[in-house]
Amino acid sequence: MAKKRESLIVASKIKAYIKSKKMMTSSESLEAISEKVYSMLDAAIDRTKANRRSTVKAQDL
Repeated sequence: MAKKRESLIVASKIKAYIKSKKMMTSSESLEAISEKVYSMLDAAIDRTKANRRSTVKAQDL
């Protein structure tokens, strides 16, 4: 079984935003959103390294 990673999102902020759009949030969606953020950050880190930098910039996202 894979080790669960720490969430990178603020669940209450995500839920409030989705609620403001007249929608509901499932518990699974919060984990999926956090995993998507991990994926985006990993890709940005890879791009940063490929460009021989140590600072992740907005352009890397």
